[in-house]
Amino acid sequence: MYSPQSLHRWGITHSDSMERLAYSQALRDPMTMERSNLLNMAKLSIKGLIESALSFGRTLDSDYPPLQQFFVVMEHCLKHGLKVKKSFLGYNKSLWGPLEMVEKLCPEASEIAASVRDLPGLKTPLGRARAWLRLALMQKKLADYLRCLITRKDLLSEFYECSAVMVEEEGAVIVGLLVGLNVIDANLCVKGEDLDTQVGVIDFSMYLKNDIDDYRSEERNGQIAAILDQKNYVEELNRQLNSTVHGLQGRVDSLEKSNTKLIEELAIAKNNIIKLQEENHQLRNENTVILMKTQQHLAVSQGDVDVELDTYKQSRQGLDEMYNEARRQLREECQLRQDVENELVVQVSMKQEMELAMKLLEKDIHEKQDTLIGLRHQLDEVKAINVEMYQKMQRSDDNLKQKNDIITRLEEKTNQITATMKQLEQRLQEAERDRWSAEDGARKFKQDFANKADCLQKQISQRETQLLQLETDLKIEKEWRQTLQNDLERERETVAQLSAEAQQINGLKKEFHRLQDENRQLQGICREQEQALQELGCKLSESKLKIEDIKEANKALQGGQVWLNDKDATHCKLCEKEFSISRRKHHCRNCGEIFCNACSDNELPLPASPKPVRVCDTCHALLLQRCSSNAT
Repeated sequence: MYSPQSLHRWGITHSDSMERLAYSQALRDPMTMERSNLLNMAKLSIKGLIESALSFGRTLDSDYPPLQQFFVVMEHCLKHGLKVKKSFLGYNKSLWGPLEMVEKLCPEASEIAASVRDLPGLKTPLGRARAWLRLALMQKKLADYLRCLITRKDLLSEFYECSAVMVEEEGAVIVGLLVGLNVIDANLCVKGEDLDTQVGVIDFSMYLKNDIDDYRSEERNGQIAAILDQKNYVEELNRQLNSTVHGLQGRVDSLEKSNTKLIEELAIAKNNIIKLQEENHQLRNENTVILMKTQQHLAVSQGDVDVELDTYKQSRQGLDEMYNEARRQLREECQLRQDVENELVVQVSMKQEMELAMKLLEKDIHEKQDTLIGLRHQLDEVKAINVEMYQKMQRSDDNLKQKNDIITRLEEKTNQITATMKQLEQRLQEAERDRWSAEDGARKFKQDFANKADCLQKQISQRETQLLQLETDLKIEKEWRQTLQNDLERERETVAQLSAEAQQINGLKKEFHRLQDENRQLQGICREQEQALQELGCKLSESKLKIEDIKEANKALQGGQVWLNDKDATHCKLCEKEFSISRRKHHCRNCGEIFCNACSDNELPLPASPKPVRVCDTCHALLLQRCSSNAT
């Protein structure tokens, strides 16, 4: 416990009225008084160490007295307000617990912690904590490590009480003073020292001042303070610039990678277009080959038809069966015609939809990228193919109409032929009946009237003349039948021609189906290219987000961030609660506004600072969303 008279004797003066009020409050509360005394001792030890090190002019050893006193003062500051923990050996206070947590908060401290654990001469937690402080000072990162520890009040509450130095504002002040120790170069041998059994006693004689040296020390302090401020400012600027340069380099690399990927995708799309054109040429060649084969099949079918005509002359039944087959084929061709007409209607509607879709695709492609103009030529070719198919279908419709007219005429002729055939059959039956009746009458006349031979001979002569007439009639009927058979043969030839044309229609139908498949493939390719365009749009939006991040980083480097003054804010910007002694003000390092602790209890690394800093809830959500979009 240190009194204010002793502090005044050591050269510490409270010029400000606010410090006097704070000190008067500290007299009432013993913990606050201890904190203020430890803060003053830390200021004296750090100041004396920096002055002596600069005047000493070389690296400091472990035997240097001001350096030993600095470690003793830091040990007292870290021990202040430590909670007593129960163990098997009893109750103890350990500094190694909170210092060991720095390894989890800052990954750079893992090397120090590992080297401290591997030291063979250290057996107690206090010795490990002392070795850790010396190694952190040699690395010139003692202030950074302790700053990471102070920012996590939830972790400190496990080791320290509420009124400890490390939890209150005095701890932040001490950490800020430790930044000045980065000027000092120290070379400490931790292995040879007995850190477990050292006794930490503060030597106040080093900090007592003479009246003669006050003026010199003040000038020297002013020069040292100016030098330290300049050095700290330059180091902070270097750190910020290095962090921003690394961030910008990473973003530039990512943008270059994305550009190379886009170029590769464009090359792949062009290769796909060339392959599709080659496939179209191959399909056209195959169509020509198929047409040649169909012509050969038609020639073979004509030979078969000639053979069938010879067989038709031999039997009447074959003619009837062929006639029935011709009717059945006519019905099938009518059904095929109806199917083709329905498919034509569907294809016309599909063509209209395809034209609308192609127009929309052309508009999207014009808006998104000019480099995909080759797709339009492909789409124009598809349109030309569709127009050719439409013209072919119209021609086939006209041919079908002509064939239907021919079929109707053939049906009329066949009906006439059947009618004449029925009449001839009736005449033949009547002639046969007359003949049978004449023969019966002759027999009867021979048996019954032998005496009337002359009369019968006359009658026979008459009948013979009648028979001659009937034979001439039969010859005429046979000639008429041959003409009918010739007409039937001609009709069969027309039916064969119609069947050949039906086969051609089937071939056209197959070609139509193949073109439909090609259409579907082209639609699939268009869909894939639309997906590629959507992916390009996503990548462009991601690049825009990255450019906005770079702009924000440049703004942060150029000082474009508006830092709100403490006097201008009386309420929290989010919850609008009034600030008081218990509800303190905190700046958001991203937007510069002032919030309470509840609304700004977030930490994220920013482009201006690679280490996590305090951020408000809104900025935290925006930054996380941006990071997630960059990650996808």
